[in-house]
Amino acid sequence: MEAELTTLTALAASGATTFVGLMATEAWTQVRGRLVRFLGRGENDEVIDAELEESREALIAARRDGDEDGARDVAAEWRIRIRQALRDNPEAEQELRAILDELVPQQPSGPTVAINHNTISGGHYNAPVIMAQWVNDGAPSTPRRGPGTA
Repeated sequence: MEAELTTLTALAASGATTFVGLMATEAWTQVRGRLVRFLGRGENDEVIDAELEESREALIAARRDGDEDGARDVAAEWRIRIRQALRDNPEAEQELRAILDELVPQQPSGPTVAINHNTISGGHYNAPVIMAQWVNDGAPSTPRRGPGTA
């Protein structure tokens, strides 16, 4: 039972991180409806939708003001709500996993490198200059952040 709770807690944290990360993006309009249906199960959808919009506004304001604690509070609130939804509905786990699989891009399995073509002019360099947006050696690490991601 304890392992199951740990799994649900990790899944709820992953869901909250993903959803809150998308709140301040253009993709939020599509994601919000799915999250409302997931949490509401057909009941209280309008209330949940309003709460999500309120959280979105609080998150945007917190980020604008550099209030990291405020942004973390929004994520914590939805982590608790998602974890409760998972505890209340056993079938919700598979539904949340399906939503997250669609939203989180799959990472490549092998080593990858992005190549930038740059020109250096002026100055004197006695060693190679390497410029890269990101480099992945295939070792597990935090998710890659590309251009335009928050």
